[in-house]
Amino acid sequence: MKLTLFALLLCFFAPATQDVPASIYDYKVAALNGNDIDFSAFKGKKILIVNAPWFNNYDPQYKELNELSKKYKDKLVVVGFLSDDFGIPPGAGKTATEYRKKDYDVSFPIAARVGIKGTSRAPIFMWLTEKQYNHFKDSEVKWNFQKYLLNESGELVAVFEPKVKANDPSIIAAIEK
Repeated sequence: MKLTLFALLLCFFAPATQDVPASIYDYKVAALNGNDIDFSAFKGKKILIVNAPWFNNYDPQYKELNELSKKYKDKLVVVGFLSDDFGIPPGAGKTATEYRKKDYDVSFPIAARVGIKGTSRAPIFMWLTEKQYNHFKDSEVKWNFQKYLLNESGELVAVFEPKVKANDPSIIAAIEK
């Protein structure tokens, strides 16, 4: 009886995994511009996913990410995810979009605000940070501008710390590999 009760409680309190698809290509998320970002459209290209704030001292990374996106447009898609999980407000709607375009001329897709840590973590960040889903490694989003690189087959192949800039030789080498 105790074992049965324990099993029931475990099922009740276990995190839901049905929202975490098996493949990155199964994700479709709302974009900041009101459209959808459909990851299945990126098959055959590398994908660099970045959690991004609306404003902080790493903002010049937007320019670097945009330059990377343009330089490798035939083989790489950069996707930013706005988040305020570190206490920095992400802005909203047109304001954030206009800010990015005005100051950094950002042309890569930016998803609407999502949770990236704790119980509010979006399924895509569960997939990116948990080995049971990504089959690469467990990781924790440490701060804004953490980067996740997926290969042309949609497999997670590298995680870059927030302080590693988009034009860092390690990122360039991973993209060109």
